[in-house]
Amino acid sequence: MTEQLTGRSCRFDLGDLKVRFTFDSPTQGSFVVVHGAGLAPDGHAETVALNLREIREGVYLNSLTEASGTTVTRLEDFENGTLYSNVTVDGELYHFTGTIEEA
Repeated sequence: MTEQLTGRSCRFDLGDLKVRFTFDSPTQGSFVVVHGAGLAPDGHAETVALNLREIREGVYLNSLTEASGTTVTRLEDFENGTLYSNVTVDGELYHFTGTIEEA
């Protein structure tokens, strides 16, 4: 259930792109860009609406749109600590694979 994520903070390490993400509720999250890899300024913080769906226990499909119009779609596999992310910035699509760690 998506309620199980509420209050959890995670470090998403996608190589050059690193983000700290907190699940504020099943429909809202907040993040801080630790290292933006040229896609976002380091230190950028934002609260966003989430479209969060549980695929199976410990695995979620999560999508969001940032204020800048950047879209993010992630498969978050907490059971295996794996993250797959597609990010669209200014019409260009970026694919990332990385890790999830509890913060």
